[in-house]
Amino acid sequence: MIKFGTDGWRAVIADSFTFENVKIVTQAIADYLNNKTAGLPTACLAGRQGQAGGKKVIVGYDSRFLSFQFAQTAALVLAANKIRVVLSNKYIPTPIVSFFALYGKYDLGIMITASHNPSQFNGLKIKTPQGGAADKSLTDKIETLLYKSKPKYIDIESAKREKLLEVGDLTQKYIKFLRNFVNLKKISKLKLKILVDTMYGVGDKFVEKILEKSKIKIDYLHNEFNPSFGGINPEPVEDNLGELIARVKKEKYDLGVALDGDADRIAVVDKFGNFINAQVLLPLLAVHVVKNRMVKAGIGKTVVGSNLIDEVAYSLGVACYETPVGFKYISSLFKDGLICIGGEEAGGIGFKDYIPERDATAAFLFLLEMLAWENKSFSALLADFYKKYGKWYYSRASVPSGRVKKSINNLKLPSSLRGKKVERVNTLDGIKLITRESWLMFRKSGTEPIVRVYAESKTKNEANQLVALGKKMIYGL
Repeated sequence: MIKFGTDGWRAVIADSFTFENVKIVTQAIADYLNNKTAGLPTACLAGRQGQAGGKKVIVGYDSRFLSFQFAQTAALVLAANKIRVVLSNKYIPTPIVSFFALYGKYDLGIMITASHNPSQFNGLKIKTPQGGAADKSLTDKIETLLYKSKPKYIDIESAKREKLLEVGDLTQKYIKFLRNFVNLKKISKLKLKILVDTMYGVGDKFVEKILEKSKIKIDYLHNEFNPSFGGINPEPVEDNLGELIARVKKEKYDLGVALDGDADRIAVVDKFGNFINAQVLLPLLAVHVVKNRMVKAGIGKTVVGSNLIDEVAYSLGVACYETPVGFKYISSLFKDGLICIGGEEAGGIGFKDYIPERDATAAFLFLLEMLAWENKSFSALLADFYKKYGKWYYSRASVPSGRVKKSINNLKLPSSLRGKKVERVNTLDGIKLITRESWLMFRKSGTEPIVRVYAESKTKNEANQLVALGKKMIYGL
């Protein structure tokens, strides 16, 4: 069954993610673009209507197994429907497709990727002409068109001959834009030794190319082609970054940076080997954006985001907006001009005046810009930040759906959590039990067959104990 989730359609390769199903999905996208349906709002169908030469779509792909072949298949279905396609000539980060969808004035972008999912998965993400992730209203419309038309297909030679398909390098304009987006003059003064773990993904050497003759020395880990991702999920969470953490400490790097499989999520390791996730990195960068770059707007976070983000927003005198899980909701806040920075708990961070989408390379550059602006090491800056705002400890666990005995909707909700009264229950996306000093949340994943249990508290032990309690609750114990 083809179903769009939190961010696109993802499925197991050779099970549901097949060439035939990619053709079916792409034909539905083509029918949507060619207005082969009735009753859809004009604004949704228009895209770049009126533009000479008809509709055009940008197509990219990551380094997963068969990603190029799936991307080419999608491109040739579009071409067969008389939609002009530009296909990347190499695997690229997802944000590049979003970038071109916006600045190249494309009607849509298609990215073949399963992001941070295990290697047996692949997927298809849709990017809007505004450079953001397709929201539910758009994917719902495309889902209604599935199986309505027999997929059309054209061979690659005919597509090129009819000027319906162009294959080219999409990286140079992206690099040029980011060079102008950050303060390279300030960054160039830094003298740092950084280890970057690309997790066998597509984020290789973009920051190095953007900085060019900088004094920053960047070494790489896991930057070779490996569609199995070395046997781990290409997600920048602490459990997957043991080698990065060990090498940063042993080889005395100033900083470790991890990028996920399609390079739209980031995590950081300080020189002592401490893992710093987006729950800290987002509010830290928010201070830089509002205070140093003087972009006075709100901060966006998802419902599983840290309370630390709220505290920083209050301190800066800006609003904090909370959304369901999924960067497409953060994208909407950018499109409405409400926020200057926004992010999700898994490491996706985006910035105003760029694309309304997460980008690990941009976040990496902003981190360097912040260090240069503050003229402090990352560890010193982090120490000052904790001194001012205190620490919140975050914990998360994933439970396979098959092991869940109690449906989230059927949970008997306790009146207290480890002796602390539950003050409020948030059902924006899942169930979040909130006390004055902690919270515990349950949510079914929109991209994998798992239930996630999240918790946050003022102590690490308490956060871990809350997650353990949450797992017992859904195990039915």
